[in-house]
Amino acid sequence: MENQENNKFLGQEKISKLLFKFSIPCILSLLISSLYNIVDQIFIGHSTLGYLGNAATGVVYPITIIAVAFAWCFGDGAAAYLSLCQGRGTSKNAHKSIGNSILVTFVTSIIFLILGFIFKEQLLYLFGASNKSIALARDYYTIILAAIPIYMLGNSMNAVIRADGAPKFSMATTATGAIINIILDPIFIFGFNCGIKGAAYATIIGQIATLILSIIYYLKPKTFKLSLDSFKMDFNIFKNVLKLGVSTFITQMSIVIISLVCNIMLAKYGAKSKYGADIPIAVIGITMKVFSIVINIIVGIILGAQPILGYNYGAKNMARVKETFKKVCIISTIVGLISTVIFELSPRLIISIFGSNEALYLEFAELTFRLFLMLVTLTCLIKMSSIFFQAVGEPLKSIIVSLARDIIFFVPLVIILPRYMGIKGALIAAPIADLLGIAITVILVIKFFKNLNYVSEETPSPAYLQKSHPGVIITIARTHGSQGKAIGELVAKKLNIPYYYKEMTALAAEESGLAEEFISNIEETKKTLYDLYLTTSPTKYAIKAQEKVIKLIAKQGSCVIVGRAADYVLKNNPNLVKVFIYAPLEYRIKNVMNMYHTSHNQAAKDIIKSDKNRASYYQVISGQTWGEIKNYDLCISSSIGKEETATIICEYIKNMTKK
Repeated sequence: MENQENNKFLGQEKISKLLFKFSIPCILSLLISSLYNIVDQIFIGHSTLGYLGNAATGVVYPITIIAVAFAWCFGDGAAAYLSLCQGRGTSKNAHKSIGNSILVTFVTSIIFLILGFIFKEQLLYLFGASNKSIALARDYYTIILAAIPIYMLGNSMNAVIRADGAPKFSMATTATGAIINIILDPIFIFGFNCGIKGAAYATIIGQIATLILSIIYYLKPKTFKLSLDSFKMDFNIFKNVLKLGVSTFITQMSIVIISLVCNIMLAKYGAKSKYGADIPIAVIGITMKVFSIVINIIVGIILGAQPILGYNYGAKNMARVKETFKKVCIISTIVGLISTVIFELSPRLIISIFGSNEALYLEFAELTFRLFLMLVTLTCLIKMSSIFFQAVGEPLKSIIVSLARDIIFFVPLVIILPRYMGIKGALIAAPIADLLGIAITVILVIKFFKNLNYVSEETPSPAYLQKSHPGVIITIARTHGSQGKAIGELVAKKLNIPYYYKEMTALAAEESGLAEEFISNIEETKKTLYDLYLTTSPTKYAIKAQEKVIKLIAKQGSCVIVGRAADYVLKNNPNLVKVFIYAPLEYRIKNVMNMYHTSHNQAAKDIIKSDKNRASYYQVISGQTWGEIKNYDLCISSSIGKEETATIICEYIKNMTKK
């Protein structure tokens, strides 16, 4: 009932009201996170350190992003695994995923710490430090790096707190650290005259506060309990944690690549200009952090829209998908245009917040804001579209849109253009990348909406449930190409009992309000792990509906059920017989070639992909290994022929029922 009410809410409530409800907390959370990256630069800029101090913090910033990429990878992965355990109604292995995540985060942070100190000078120069800024960068880096285990553990643990159903506490831990940082920055920098070291001390004290609050929460969490056993490495569980967290890692590392290349080129060509190497590094660091505020607003808006888009797309309510996209697009455009006006008309006002009145510094800052952020509105629309595609189950389009602007276009442009245009070329690379990126985005968005099919709400829903008599429930799991569906149908005919395959999909569609095509594809998609992490994911609704339908089918009496992890769903049914059908690869390849009229190589690829996805799906649903002999009552190779295989299964059932 609760899920149905949520469905109704997401499918019928006014979209502007839903956006306000979901997006505002996302925006606030992201903006609070941004404060850590900005506050230090504001106070440092107003100190005697000036732009050189900001250049030093700009050099260290990408290094901290690498650290947080690992922390978020492990933390988001554990959070996702916790959500999966909650979805299965058991927290049996949740504590191990969290404990393993904390352990690996700590070990990684120590390795990061050691390597960071060993290669300190090389890293600082690599990320843009000059002979003028190296001493300041070294001081700031040394203190920040010394506390990197605290920083990484706080970020990693915070993700789990959100997944445990305490997003407000999660936000409070981050906000507390940011507020402490803001209060202590002027005290240490100006009051104690600690300079850039003071900014670093303020930062790590804020990070300590965040970690302490996270630890306090872990003492009394809602859905898991840590013990010493939680920290004993379980590589099967942690493998899934990594799978679930790797997308976050890739996203963060792309930021590092952009920052690294940009800093290197600005330092190189800045040294050849009147601005020198340090002014461009200082200015671009500030510019990127101001720019991140705008992007975080956009990301917060579209993340808030994710559950609305995901549910209505799954329910084939395309009018609401279009309306939601349109509203988010309009809001993103307004935010982008307002930002552009501010950046173009008042760049000095913004840069003055970060201190330093040196003429060349102000001149380059004005130039950077006006050129680098010239088409920030397009950047907003690109980022928004990338997350939109993610929400509607188009991960490939999402990746293309995301990487096109930042990696495919911007990185080569920022390397090539300065050769012909000097340091201005590095700045103009951004708007050109925006133009090229938006072209790709618009093409993909138009293509996506052209392919949408509208489904009438008045389409009659057929009754697929078939009455039967008391007896065995036969579930059939099968490898791709082993003809498991056809064999299951033969078994049903021989035993004169109902057969369920596509019928389950139709019934689950009726139950959940989602489209049959959407439900049908769930077992065959790599997105299942990621989708189940999202509380409001339509995938989650679909799987819950499938489980309910499978149990309802079993109540009708003896039958054959093919696929959908039915053997696990009905594990407590005393009349259950679990069958797994497999066959040699070449036999399956021939079957797939005949069925789909495809080549030998393509058939082999399809089999590998399908089996891998089915294994992932089964593991997500059950926590068990798909195809493992001990999980089934009968495992049989269908290479002896469909008819023969069906006969053996029937004989097995008859012999079993005689006992």
